[in-house]
Amino acid sequence: MYFKYFFDENLAQMSYMVGCQATGEALVVDPARDITPYLETAEAEGFNITATTETHIHADFVSGARELSKRTNAKLYLSNEGGGDWKYQYLNDVDHELLNDGDKFYIGKVRLDVMHTPGHTPESISFLLTDEGGGSEVPMGIFTGDFVFVGDVGRPDLLEKAAGEEGTSEKGAHQMFESLKKFKELPDYVQLWPGHGAGSACGKSLGAVPTSTVGYEKINNWAVKEENKDDFVKNLLDGQPEPPKYFAMMKKINKEGPDFLEDKDLEQISIDKLEDYKKEDAIILDTRPKQEFAKGHLEETINIPFNKSFANWAGWMMDYDKDIILIANEEDTYDINLILQSIGLDRAVAYVKAEEVSKQSNLETYENISPKELHEQYSNDDDYVTIDVREESEWNDGHLEDAKHIFIGTLPDRLDEIPEGKTPIVHCLSGARSAIATSVLQKNGYKDVKNLEGGFDAWVKEDMPVVEEK
Repeated sequence: MYFKYFFDENLAQMSYMVGCQATGEALVVDPARDITPYLETAEAEGFNITATTETHIHADFVSGARELSKRTNAKLYLSNEGGGDWKYQYLNDVDHELLNDGDKFYIGKVRLDVMHTPGHTPESISFLLTDEGGGSEVPMGIFTGDFVFVGDVGRPDLLEKAAGEEGTSEKGAHQMFESLKKFKELPDYVQLWPGHGAGSACGKSLGAVPTSTVGYEKINNWAVKEENKDDFVKNLLDGQPEPPKYFAMMKKINKEGPDFLEDKDLEQISIDKLEDYKKEDAIILDTRPKQEFAKGHLEETINIPFNKSFANWAGWMMDYDKDIILIANEEDTYDINLILQSIGLDRAVAYVKAEEVSKQSNLETYENISPKELHEQYSNDDDYVTIDVREESEWNDGHLEDAKHIFIGTLPDRLDEIPEGKTPIVHCLSGARSAIATSVLQKNGYKDVKNLEGGFDAWVKEDMPVVEEK
């Protein structure tokens, strides 16, 4: 048997390829939208991709299952669980088989047994793999998707918080508790192959180690160890991070069927041409580091630096109904566009070289201030208001006394909560999120906005006053 896992660090997402060397057939589990790595691996290893499957309808990235089926004629194996609201709607144009709890299918001589494991989502299924071609009669591992992670389990609140399905959070938590009973019955030696690692918003405390075993999780995973249902439900629902705004769109796209990708290069344009795009209400997205953006940037641009957090914040800040113009290093434009497409933002159309911005005169800037400056010069000035853009759990653990809490992801929709006539001073934990927030505020007319350099961490290190929510 052949086995390989693929990790997308921008989404903390894992996908897998399983091949039967005896027959040359291969299966891809939970493919990302960019299917190039799977095609290249199959060609290099001499496999034909004959099947692909998903553990559930994903909320955090666009699935590549439909694309892979089109390119390779692979058969889709998809969940038939969860009720009528959780059925795939694009199956008429693909070869497919719908799966229920207890079903099994083969890739060559590799057997996959289906377990219905609801909790994260109603339709969630897991796949227990047995290498019969290698002579085994016992399972080697389990593909859990967003059911069980290393050190955690999938969050049950996304349908309610991101998709507006009222009452589903607690129901999902109860379902997760019951699903874990099945997991605990598996042999300790069974390997765990999850759908995400640390950095994913699909759980609150995912481990950074990519794989584990059932036995290890029984000993060390808080959720698997918990025996009391009420305590489990409470602990699972408490402290979950804000689900990115784009998650609701991902559910819709993956349920209805993602568009097929077009292989096209972005057009390089001059800065002068940006005015034409602004008139069409396009988003100008500056992907340079926050330090460069602060020193000088074009007006009406949003700054989301191109780093590991780019996909998350692009999903929060970008509008799916508008064209996107990038300001970026030329060599990064392909990868940036690929990441945008991975979360369904398919309307990037052009780019301006980052180096061209620094050559301009009369650029807009913003000021970074120190904790001491904030405390001594601005805290008692009625012309200013401190805006804390961290998550609620961070705010509750400690915040500046007179600060106003507006989570960064919701900031564009809550500008009316900023007291009229006051200039915002923005902070987060370290200064990264507040830099993005500062650009959003400037774009929306708060030209004198200031950013707390080093964020709340720097404030605490300077022994400045902090209050906690009771």
